[in-house]
Amino acid sequence: MYCSGCGHPVAPGQPACPQCGRPTVAAVPPVPGLAFEVENYAGKIRALSVVWAIYAAFALLTGIAGLTFAHAFMTNHFGPFGHGPFSGNQWGNSPFPEEWFGHAIFGIIWIALLTRTAMAIFVAWGLYERYQWARIVAIIVAFLSLLKFPFGTALGIWTLVVLMGYRNATLYDQLNLPPTYPAPR
Repeated sequence: MYCSGCGHPVAPGQPACPQCGRPTVAAVPPVPGLAFEVENYAGKIRALSVVWAIYAAFALLTGIAGLTFAHAFMTNHFGPFGHGPFSGNQWGNSPFPEEWFGHAIFGIIWIALLTRTAMAIFVAWGLYERYQWARIVAIIVAFLSLLKFPFGTALGIWTLVVLMGYRNATLYDQLNLPPTYPAPR
């Protein structure tokens, strides 16, 4: 330990510097159990990131399956059972061909599906790497995924419970700090 005024070495427990007389500041004791609490919280963040990655894959696969089915239904690939709006000329004298409308709708849905999947992967990667920005992005994406019942809602609630609040923000900030060890005696 060194004096904060002159830099002279000071023995631990000595009330003042022997050279300049400046009072020494007592070392702040470590918070009991903080290391255990941070490790426990790190496990929760790791699990949350893995579930976000699984959710991204699940959302992508179900979206592809749903869009494939919808496309097949809309283009009359189901025989007499497929009476979709794109299976015949039902638009009358419309200036837009029916193929344009169908492609536009499917294009918008594909963009939404890929955006949602990319956001979930982005959150999973950010939380796994414990980046500071990942906490805020995960909270935003969790709010957006609350509308995707039931899995998105459950994952959104879990994410908000794990990441929101002063205690959780403090623990998340502690994840990136190097561990503190007691000073050698």
